[in-house]
Amino acid sequence: VQLQASGGGLVQAGESLRLSCAASGSIFSISNMRWYRQAQGKQRDLVAGINFSGTINYADFVKGRFTISRDNAKNTVYLQMNSLKPEDTAVYYCNAGNIFSGQNYWGQGTQVTVSS
Repeated sequence: VQLQASGGGLVQAGESLRLSCAASGSIFSISNMRWYRQAQGKQRDLVAGINFSGTINYADFVKGRFTISRDNAKNTVYLQMNSLKPEDTAVYYCNAGNIFSGQNYWGQGTQVTVSS
């Protein structure tokens, strides 16, 4: 399984970006999908998750601003990020967790930079 994240970039505070993560292989529909982020010099934090049945959770620091969604027909998970803040600057990674095997897969990361 390969995960290809895209959509990062440089924006100003208050603007929006939409990240996409396309998965190859046939396990997408049986995977819990998550977005993590890692700022320079800091640990990797969970941002949002959507499980195989559609249940969603968000980290408190993005609630009300970010929206995660998935399209099983396209094997893609999205992260809509609105009202971006400089503290959202990080490399964003997508993660897929196979609900049967427990295997985890990571994408290569996409850089999001928010200027003030």
